[in-house]
Amino acid sequence: MTTTAPLLADTDTTVIDHNTPAPYVTPLPKLQLSILCLIRLMDPITFTQIFPYINQFLASLNLVSDPSRIGFYSGLVESTFAFFQLISIYEWAKLSEKVGRKPIVVGGTLGLAVATVLFGFTMSLPTILLSRALAGLCSGNAAVLHSVLGELTDSTNQHTAFPLYGLFWPLGSILGPIIGGLFANPAKRFPRAFDLSFFRRFPYFLPSFVTGMCALATGMAAAAFLNETHPDKAESQRPLPTQRSMNFANIPDERRVTVRDLLSVPIIRALSISGAFLCFVATAFDAVFVLFCYTRIAEGGLEFSTSEIGYALSIAGTSSILLQISFLPPLLRRFNAARLYSTCMWMWPTCYILLPCLHFFVDSRTVTWCAICLLLTLSRIGCLAYSISMVLVKENAPSPAALSQSNGLVMFAMCATRALAPAFVSSAYAFSHQQKFLGGYLWVLVMTVVSLVGCSISREIECPDRQIRLDTDQF
Repeated sequence: MTTTAPLLADTDTTVIDHNTPAPYVTPLPKLQLSILCLIRLMDPITFTQIFPYINQFLASLNLVSDPSRIGFYSGLVESTFAFFQLISIYEWAKLSEKVGRKPIVVGGTLGLAVATVLFGFTMSLPTILLSRALAGLCSGNAAVLHSVLGELTDSTNQHTAFPLYGLFWPLGSILGPIIGGLFANPAKRFPRAFDLSFFRRFPYFLPSFVTGMCALATGMAAAAFLNETHPDKAESQRPLPTQRSMNFANIPDERRVTVRDLLSVPIIRALSISGAFLCFVATAFDAVFVLFCYTRIAEGGLEFSTSEIGYALSIAGTSSILLQISFLPPLLRRFNAARLYSTCMWMWPTCYILLPCLHFFVDSRTVTWCAICLLLTLSRIGCLAYSISMVLVKENAPSPAALSQSNGLVMFAMCATRALAPAFVSSAYAFSHQQKFLGGYLWVLVMTVVSLVGCSISREIECPDRQIRLDTDQF
């Protein structure tokens, strides 16, 4: 007994005496997160699979006699999708508060599958626009997906889940054009297997069918395995992460939240306005980068070929995926999310200032490509703000019941500016070169100023206490 007692005492001491116990981390719901990421993947795949062949498709319809004018109609097709997504995104989010998240997620994914397959049967501009309008309506459930992600995670594991979820948009943007380019017009590309009258009549059915079937399989998997996460409708009432409540005491019934109620929350308001600027400058940068690469060297551009532009865009997609996986999770663990968001926003004025500087390296292709890699990496750091925005919306939604509508409001603001950005920056670019304002670089000044305005608004997210004091002083 005298020999065992000290051993027992030592054993007890080593077990109980923990000065710095390891914090508990909630395990990620791997199956639920996997299904959610697959659903997220379907949106960019079905959206971008038409890009490689849409101009050729529209030209085959003989809409215009001048092939150079076909860009108007391809822009109309893309704008139709964006417009109908815009008008439906907040309504889907609001409906999910009544019927639950799962019916909206499953219904939207299955509807997207049907709309994509129908696109393969279109043979006129009105039917093309109709199918893209239906696809846009069904893609409006994106804000509900963000809400499901927020309800599946908490503060201990969201730094892993949100970046992982965020990388599936750039991944889908890479896979979509590959599928579209590979399977378009199969009767000519693969005559041994597809030289049939059906594929000659509908030359763009196969890529639409392939992506539509992927969306259908994903929707069926979601119907079978995705759990309901709405706090009032979940089968197992799992405690949800604590939500910070700001200015919500003035709202009498938190189950009936209006847009005005959400805009009364300072951070949600700032995230909506800042998100609009983020999406505007990010979308405009992608558009003007392609224009700058295409522009002749004598006019200040890079004069890249189509394949070189494709290589450059693949660098952007690859760097985005690597940043989401490797850098964003540790950054979210170590730093304040609001400050990270503001830092990412400051990348955009930097990118616009550096973009025309690429022209100075055209004499050396090696230096040019190194500079492009650096610039596009900076732009993808700026795009990390999208994932960080989802974290901030989750942490600052006025209540769990208002999470979906908060996401819907922020995404509505983003989608509104995304539809306007390409046309605006393209017009500014063309006007600058035609009128030779600031040596043809007036567009740089304009977009830098817009980016700086977005940066100043993002600073408000870092100082919510100051916003609350300002709002209180008004009453």
